Amino acid sequence: MDKQTSFRQIFPQGAENPPVNAQYFTGRSYLAPLTANKALNVPLYNVTFEPGCRNNWHSHTGGQILIVTAGRGYYQERGSAARELQPGDVVEIAPDVEHWHGAAPDSWFSHLAVECNPATNRNTWLEPVDDESYAAAVAGAQPSPVRQSQERLPLTDEAARNLAAWQSDETAQLALTDPELAAAVGNFAFDEVWRVGGLSPEERILVTMASAIALGSEPLYRQTVGAALDAGLSPEMVEEVLYHATPYVGFARVEGLLGLKNRLLVRRGVALPLKGRATVTRDERLEKGLALQKSLFGEAIDRMYETSPADLLPLQRALSANCFGDYQTRRGLDARQRELLTFAMLVSLGGCESQVKGHIRGNVAAGNDRRVLLGAVMQLLPYIGYPRTLNAVACLEEVLPADAR
Repeated sequence: MDKQTSFRQIFPQGAENPPVNAQYFTGRSYLAPLTANKALNVPLYNVTFEPGCRNNWHSHTGGQILIVTAGRGYYQERGSAARELQPGDVVEIAPDVEHWHGAAPDSWFSHLAVECNPATNRNTWLEPVDDESYAAAVAGAQPSPVRQSQERLPLTDEAARNLAAWQSDETAQLALTDPELAAAVGNFAFDEVWRVGGLSPEERILVTMASAIALGSEPLYRQTVGAALDAGLSPEMVEEVLYHATPYVGFARVEGLLGLKNRLLVRRGVALPLKGRATVTRDERLEKGLALQKSLFGEAIDRMYETSPADLLPLQRALSANCFGDYQTRRGLDARQRELLTFAMLVSLGGCESQVKGHIRGNVAAGNDRRVLLGAVMQLLPYIGYPRTLNAVACLEEVLPADAR
């Protein structure tokens, strides 16, 4: 397996620190300048550390402020115990205080570095933090305030374990600002709902991502993209979920998330654009799309064409050529996955009960049974609420009742 060279964070990772800076670090680090207007007089950098990396003991004549944005790390002042750092923590470093900061042994770590009093601020670099001193500091570190807030949440063991795999900056912040809501949502969404079953871990991520797109929720989309990439799903699959949503939620909503998708992939070191995945030409999109429609919905497609008024035939052809020909024939997701994601989007949109019923039939044809569809509905319940969930269940009961399994 290739060595990891980037990790999920909200700011650019930047290039590896040049030798003039790297000589004062143990391990590999990266630097990304975030401000360019020197007239503002507030230099701001994003500093990223690979696991175990830390800088030397040093001090600043003008002081410094650290704002932790991703991962887990440590800060220590000379003569004091180290302090664990997690996203949301802020470190105010007084002038001339000798200190060091860096990543945990098992985690990447990023913080913003704000240079105070830049006109007169000078760094004094001292000796490295050797392995023995680093290990002792980590072992005796005080827990992060953010971690203390999260640990105080009355989460079940199952919820805590599942939430950790889907962790994001938003969930960490929620534990600080709204701990009661964080506990209620966390236990329900990441324990009770997951116990229903019906979905693989991959499907659980993908249907929630599809719902996030339909809901237009940037925080949930960011969380699910991070969870997908951490779980080993390919960038192509992540991108294809968003492309697949276009004919169902509309390009206006998809366009609002394209920039976020691109930023999240680039920060993981993914080069854009990704390799093309289209499989049909303009000349064959209608034929191929119609064939795919019929494979999922059978004679119902022929009846729609036969009974459609003449002025609605362009819409029927658009469904075949555009919705199915342009999008459903693409590589990156198979027919079973696409039907499950379509079902998740329609349920999340609300007011689409007729289409939900049709795609329940399409799901069955593609290989998804009642258990899978009910698992998807329950997975989405915390995000879409009870009214839309109950509407989806009513559709499921009508088309695929329990006694018909």
